[in-house]
Amino acid sequence: MPHHLRLGVNVDHVATLRNARGGLHPDPVKAAELAAAAGADGITAHLREDRRHIRDADMYALKDVGLPLNFEMAATTEMLAIASDVLPHACCLVPEKRQELTTEGGLAVHAGQNHLKPFIARLQDQGIRVSLFIDPETVELEAARHLGADIVELHTGPYTKATGAERATELRRLRDAAALAQRLGLECHAGHGLTFDTVEAVAAIPNMVELNIGHFIVGEAVFIGLDAVIRRMRALMDAGRRSIP
Repeated sequence: MPHHLRLGVNVDHVATLRNARGGLHPDPVKAAELAAAAGADGITAHLREDRRHIRDADMYALKDVGLPLNFEMAATTEMLAIASDVLPHACCLVPEKRQELTTEGGLAVHAGQNHLKPFIARLQDQGIRVSLFIDPETVELEAARHLGADIVELHTGPYTKATGAERATELRRLRDAAALAQRLGLECHAGHGLTFDTVEAVAAIPNMVELNIGHFIVGEAVFIGLDAVIRRMRALMDAGRRSIP
């Protein structure tokens, strides 16, 4: 069987639910602890400029859960200062617009190299691995390699939204991008919009190392519980790995 495919659980939307009432419940840190017990390999959280879900204090508390923390952030001086204090296992640089409901596309790495370069260098100088959330395009992968990023996370949103032949086309794009990432020496992750119905095919991409999944896990947990969702997601990911020749 190919290498173990890591599952990173994003707890942003536990914080969204908490913030709807302005209190302390439900606690994203407790969700992270439950995720760890259910078999997650890491925790992801996106500290947005408008603090719509995760708050600053959450990031410090999540660091102590005992799993690698993937700090999603925009490439801004404010977020760089916070990440430099938290010192997570990794930082994933993502595009961010205040008016968006969720991340709408990959980071423009090729076009933004001059802006991104000092952020990547500063984070790496502190021992933080740097991931770039990108669309599965050759130009973006090559730019990520040029900038010295450690990881690329491929945007799976278009794949999850597509159907039929279009979905097959998007899956091929992910496969080709993951293969190129490996040739370029980049660790390959993927995420955004993955569900029980869409995860297995992505898990079957041989070059994939980690999947980051959040909204679906938190939403489905309302019906069957967080432990059950994570264990089923883990089982589907494992089934995808077993299908690799």
